[in-house]
Amino acid sequence: MKTVTNTASHTVGIPAGWPATEEQARAVQDELRGRVVLDEPGPRPGTGRVTGVDVAYDDERDVVVAAAVVLDAATLDVVAAATAVGQISFPYVPGLLAFREIPTVLAALEALACAPGLVVCDGYGLAHPRRFGLASHLGVLTGLPTIGVAKNPFTFSYEEPGARRGSTSPLLAGEGGGVEEVGRALRTQDGIKPVFVSVGHRMSLDNACAHTLALASKYRLPESTRRADSLCRQALQEATASETPPDD
Repeated sequence: MKTVTNTASHTVGIPAGWPATEEQARAVQDELRGRVVLDEPGPRPGTGRVTGVDVAYDDERDVVVAAAVVLDAATLDVVAAATAVGQISFPYVPGLLAFREIPTVLAALEALACAPGLVVCDGYGLAHPRRFGLASHLGVLTGLPTIGVAKNPFTFSYEEPGARRGSTSPLLAGEGGGVEEVGRALRTQDGIKPVFVSVGHRMSLDNACAHTLALASKYRLPESTRRADSLCRQALQEATASETPPDD
């Protein structure tokens, strides 16, 4: 199957009115969080298209590169890919990382030669201190079903799932009577460290875990994440190859 790759040759600017302070960014999260749809199951695993998105940074040069890689959900073949180069649009603040990435990720998605289908983010959805991580933010802005698959549990607690592939355990926020399940620890390969799955938008947690397992047929991480990570790192290297970092 032919892969169509579009690499953006321009720098994505910071959108007009983009939050510039932590207070402004949190206000946007509060406004958009109420638009997250949690009562849809999402597409059936193994059908349609699944798109992985990821970003890579060069903070010295103030550059962020986003990659979007579309897979055939049944075969995991790459059917389309795109990258976009942007200016870092927000300082590094834990819990507000989406504001550094969203403009460039949106540009990469818009550059795809086909519809993305389900979007899988290398990060968090509801498993976020304000219940609005990158996957949720991206889902609300695009209307696409989204999930987050993270490499670590952030600030949340969990018990080790069983050692066999497909085993899960709840990813929990809070203590005592106020405990809330915000995602799941999921073992994608026998005896390997779990990944941490959370709903972004228009997807059930059961289906989010099923999609993650289907995408992680050989490795710990979903193939969507592996492909997007490789492409954005390559694109960052190309974008910064001829640039000189600014003087201190």
